[in-house]
Amino acid sequence: MSFSVIIPARFAATRLPGKPLLDIVGKPMIQHVFERAKESGASRIVIATDDAHIEQAARGFGAETCLTSKEHQSGTDRIAEVVEKLQLDDEHIVVNLQGDEPLMPAAVIHQVAENLAECTDASMSTVCTPITTSAELFDPHVVKVVKDRAGLALYFSRASIPWDREAFANTAEVLPDNGEHFRHIGLYAYRAGFLRDYAQWSPCPLEQTESLEQLRALWHGHRIHVAEAVEVPQAGVDTEKDLNLVRAVLGG
Repeated sequence: MSFSVIIPARFAATRLPGKPLLDIVGKPMIQHVFERAKESGASRIVIATDDAHIEQAARGFGAETCLTSKEHQSGTDRIAEVVEKLQLDDEHIVVNLQGDEPLMPAAVIHQVAENLAECTDASMSTVCTPITTSAELFDPHVVKVVKDRAGLALYFSRASIPWDREAFANTAEVLPDNGEHFRHIGLYAYRAGFLRDYAQWSPCPLEQTESLEQLRALWHGHRIHVAEAVEVPQAGVDTEKDLNLVRAVLGG
């Protein structure tokens, strides 16, 4: 199986401006992400950015880059531009690895690509991990996913889904033993042809309400394969606290 990894990297992060270039044990964050992609067995890796500073840094450590528009509303839209510029074949599999995920296991990157190759009913694939605490389930910053028996997504939400009516009528402090609660991990694989279609669609109402770009695919009738991650990924970098944690992990 051949697949590419495209890493969208914006300079203008609200909480951590210039986030992809922040130093982590002597390397910019984006270089660590690039190295995780190389370890995954990808046939091609491209850093997609809207900023010349990120482009220059990426070329400095040997990465292929693609300068993209600053107007994209999501990483998927940015990747769609790269797919068009590179003229990738419609059936080619592309993995969207966010530029703030320096601890994403290479095995999980490979997993989403392999799962999409095997699931011909799906236009996208992604991964999840079990939710084990009520604090995680009721946290709106944690995206939840509900899937069917074939492992295809029914819905993604920031709300606490599925809602166990009987169990939560008694207490919401403890999760039921038989609960089917999963945290969505924001790592995706797509076929290039699907991305060309996706880029032509306007953001849908559900996507805008939940601020979840994958809902655009479900809105248009496409299926998303969801599997439990073969390794539990550590958190990406959104805050200074996250950054310090990653520095501690990678600093050994």
